[in-house]
This record gives sequence, C-alpha cells and structure tokens, in this order.
Amino acid sequence: METNKNTNILIVNSNEEYANQLKNELSSIDPNLSIEIAMDGEDGFNKATNKNYSIVLCDLVLQKIDGFELIEKLATLKNKPKILVVSTLTQETLLNKAIELGADYFITKGTNVELIYKRCKQLLNTVPAKVNHNRALDEKISNIFITVGIPAHIKGYQFLREAIKMAIDNPEIINSITKQLYPSIANRFETSASKVERAIRHAIEVAWNRGKIENINNLFGIKVYNSNEKPTNGEFIALVADKMLIEGA
Repeated sequence: METNKNTNILIVNSNEEYANQLKNELSSIDPNLSIEIAMDGEDGFNKATNKNYSIVLCDLVLQKIDGFELIEKLATLKNKPKILVVSTLTQETLLNKAIELGADYFITKGTNVELIYKRCKQLLNTVPAKVNHNRALDEKISNIFITVGIPAHIKGYQFLREAIKMAIDNPEIINSITKQLYPSIANRFETSASKVERAIRHAIEVAWNRGKIENINNLFGIKVYNSNEKPTNGEFIALVADKMLIEGA
C-alpha cells in the first residue's frame, strides 16, 4: 500500500478495546496511516460524510445503526471508501448481504492484523477499469454468485469477480487467460497467477458441489451443464461476462 498522509482509515467498532488495539497495531505496521475510530454506526457515517476515508473497517454488529445499514449508506457517498468488514459473523447469507450492499471484502475478527493490513493494501491498489459502472456491475455479479452458490468469503470470489469484469471490458482477454488474465489479477492482489487459477477453480467447484446446477441453467436460460459436467475457468468467466454484456453491463 503506497501510504502517505492522505491515507485515511476509519475503524467503526463498538468494542472500544478491540478498536484501539486494531488502531495501534496498524499504526505500528505503517506509521504513515491516519486512523480514526467511531464507536457506533451513526458516528461512523457522520465521520465518513465529513471526511474522505480511503478505507473503512467496520463490524456488522454496531450500535445506533448496524453494519449493513452503514455499508449501504457509505456506498452512496460521492467518494465511496473501500469497505472491509471485520466481524465474528461468518454466516454465508450475512456475508453475501454485506457484499451486495457495497462491502468490498470480508475478514474474520481476530485475524492477524498484518493480514488485515495486507487486505487493505490490496483493496486500495485495485483500480476498476470502469469506475462509473463498478458498483452496479459488482452487484449484478454478486447476485449471480449468490444464485449459483459461490460464497463471498472464499478467495476465489474476488478473483472470479475481477476476471469477469476484465472479460466484460476486454472480451479478447479470454483467449489469453493464462498469459494475461491470471497474471493481471495476481498483480493486483499481490499473489501468483497459479494461486489465482486454483482459487477460481475452487470457487466454481464449490458451486457445482452444492448441486445448484438447475439454478445455473435457469440463470442463463438454457441447459448449459448437467451435474457431471464442470466448465473450465475460462468457460465460466466467458459465460457470465457474455450475460452481463447482453444485459448492457
């Protein structure tokens, strides 16, 4: 994360001890970070309204307004911050709801702070290809993932979402998935192309193993696959990207 005095982070958490500990540990990792704390959702939104934050680290269980309402409100801001949910709530339906409302990533409370810092770095260094349609497109893709059974907390979720967005902006990249698409995503998230490929593969296999094939076929309006067939990474990315393009993404 290329941090400077303008890298502002807001921690929204009703547990004062945890909030202060997180602030202190992040500051020790990177002294250039400017970190503030809000003890409830309402105060968090008021602070974000009056100041541009690079990223907001918020819990889902908050006082006055809960994390879901906070995320929804933050997503409406002209300069929307990146939103990283840090919570003990890990139910898939709750995580998917947070992603739908505008959260960018989820991490379990209690996770090593160095990993939280790394995720912040990844989020801040990810530049969407088309900023003006990014949130609406994210919501459409998230809805598809919910339908086919891809959970928001696995690594492949974000990688797959980025791959689909890249394929929408540049359909030709599907023809160079190994040489261009995987390395591009790996560069954004500071990982390796092989890990990106495996994580996307895992995300697709999770959907198929959950037996939601009928949902997938209904989604695309044709019988694309049966329970014994699994698309390649490229086939699935292209299928979703094509659907988005047809719908005017």
